[in-house]
Amino acid sequence: MKISLKISLIAGLLAAYAASAAGSADIAPDQLVRDNVQEVLEILKQDKDVRNGNQKRIMELADSKVLPHFDMRRMTMLAVGKNWRNATPEQQDALVKEFSTLLVRTYSNALVAYKNQNIDVKPLNMRAGDAEVTVKTQVNQSGAEPIAIDYRMEKTSEGWKAFDVSVGGVSLVTNYRSTFNDEIRKSGIDGLLKLLTEKNKVLDGGKK
Repeated sequence: MKISLKISLIAGLLAAYAASAAGSADIAPDQLVRDNVQEVLEILKQDKDVRNGNQKRIMELADSKVLPHFDMRRMTMLAVGKNWRNATPEQQDALVKEFSTLLVRTYSNALVAYKNQNIDVKPLNMRAGDAEVTVKTQVNQSGAEPIAIDYRMEKTSEGWKAFDVSVGGVSLVTNYRSTFNDEIRKSGIDGLLKLLTEKNKVLDGGKK
């Protein structure tokens, strides 16, 4: 199943960074996104190192602005699915580490392709006491149809964190789960870890 991964990751960066505002646990998640999207857009437009493809700077931006605002353990558990319980604690920790690295490296590559898209954040229908919500956004692109992107977010002690992203109704977690389960069926948990490690190496330009 193919989805516009670069678009989803760029939009995910904006939403994730928005969720990093101080005191975010007490602010509605859609408001966090709305308040901070413009700020992040300006960073992406004005940062010469990012625009020129400086991989070190891009990695720093993705690592510092994205990873802390996702619940990567839950995201990995959902992506691995039923096979998660068959992994040892050490394998589970390794899966979280490698999957986190994969997403950061993919975000980094996606930032290079940023072409002045703008994002509309839709009003959120949220009830008092809700601990999980879906923030709906729309990525507008010049000369192309808008892309609907939804963020499943949970309220944690550290504020709102994302644990899934859907692009045009297709879940990123579900998309990975299909690939992960196929690999586990063929080669087990260690086979999946090897696959993730190799993908990360390729995204890092073949560096060890």
